[in-house]
Amino acid sequence: MPALALMLALSGCTVGPDYQKPQVDHPSDWSAWRSGDASLHQLPGSDAQINARWWESYQDPILNQLVTKALSASPDLKTAALNFAAARAQGSQASAAQLPEATLSGKVSREKTSEKGSGTRLISEVYSGTNADSLLDMFGQPYSWYQAGVDFSWEIDLWGHVRRAVEAAGADTEAQKALLAQAQLSIISDVVTNYYTLRDIQQQIVLAKEDERSMDERLILIRAQTQGGSLDYSALERQQSELAATRAKQVDLRQQEGQPINQILLLLGERPGELQKELGPQYNSAGQTALPALNAGLPSQVAINRPDIRSAEAKLHAATARIGVAKAELYPSITLGGRFGYDTWKGSDFGQWGTRTWSIGPSLDLPLFDYGKRKSVVVLREVEQQQAAVDFHKTVLKAWQEIDDALNRYTAAQQKLHQQQQQVKSAEEALSITDARYKGGMTDFINVLDSQRSAIQARTALVDSESEVRKAFAAVNRATGNYPR
Repeated sequence: MPALALMLALSGCTVGPDYQKPQVDHPSDWSAWRSGDASLHQLPGSDAQINARWWESYQDPILNQLVTKALSASPDLKTAALNFAAARAQGSQASAAQLPEATLSGKVSREKTSEKGSGTRLISEVYSGTNADSLLDMFGQPYSWYQAGVDFSWEIDLWGHVRRAVEAAGADTEAQKALLAQAQLSIISDVVTNYYTLRDIQQQIVLAKEDERSMDERLILIRAQTQGGSLDYSALERQQSELAATRAKQVDLRQQEGQPINQILLLLGERPGELQKELGPQYNSAGQTALPALNAGLPSQVAINRPDIRSAEAKLHAATARIGVAKAELYPSITLGGRFGYDTWKGSDFGQWGTRTWSIGPSLDLPLFDYGKRKSVVVLREVEQQQAAVDFHKTVLKAWQEIDDALNRYTAAQQKLHQQQQQVKSAEEALSITDARYKGGMTDFINVLDSQRSAIQARTALVDSESEVRKAFAAVNRATGNYPR
């Protein structure tokens, strides 16, 4: 009893360092910890409550459908979910080692002993003549053997070997859970980015066709003026060259259109050519979806929200726990074992009191000399823990750099959009004035066509700017780890 009490007391010991959650520094507001020009560091509404379903801020039903489908059908997401499930199964396996193990076994066999084997040598040496031959003949006869029993074993966790292994497995599970969240966030962001890349290209195709029609009309006028002698042929050739360039641009745009479509289909687990209705041209799509306002939340939330930071922290936790597993291997281990069963060569006697067998007692595994193998494992686990700590701090640093880049991109996109809106407004006003002067007989129609083309080019630039704002909004949400939990 004293020995058992001592073992139970020792089972409460745990060797190895206890995990200490690392502190993650963060700026007081979004204007701090920023690089680049100071004009990009102010974010209106940055302290407002963030929306975890941020893609719905675009108010685009088709986009909402695509994101929903991607979250349920993406091959990458299925892979991440399977990795998470595997980590949970390994955690359950590690936890099971804390409890006693019981195994039921049974055996029925037909056996025969060699008359000349080592087991019958004593008979040949002690007995001689007829007596030896009869005994050897009896031992050599085939017989049946019946065995059944239950084996019990339980390792007493003297030094926390099992507890540290369970701790490490739990941290591995948390790491895979965070990687699953990272996959979800990446898929949402990639769907949004490719969707608005697609809509941008499709709108550019529409505007390029308008530009082509305007240039066609201008070419007709220039050709007439050339034939009338008021212009030389160089003006005609320049116009034909610009028209050919515009048509060539349309070919490039049509080729580019298929790339974001296929990227979206890959994210959704679909083959090329699917979802043509949803991903086909949506006329005036640039004006049909909202330009979402940014609510970045609080900087302190980033350490909680970013899945890659959570994953790196969990890996650090696991590496710390595995030091304890390795150190526990340096000390003795004791396993309590037992067996109860029946053993007989006569089937009719199986289960009777006289055929029972049993054993019970502890077994000791005491490491004596292994040329420093176990100590080398401890050193290796400590180095791995230091590597995990470096990776964690690198992940945090990279996160703030990505956030800075995303915030600068979003603010710059907003500022550029404002300028493009002014350009479109001025171009349209210039077109209105030129058209009025043409109707009043104060200018010719070719100037009207030139103003039309300037307005088309301004609208094309505006489409690009609006698309960039939408994609920059997705980049900020991705960088700050904003996803639904």
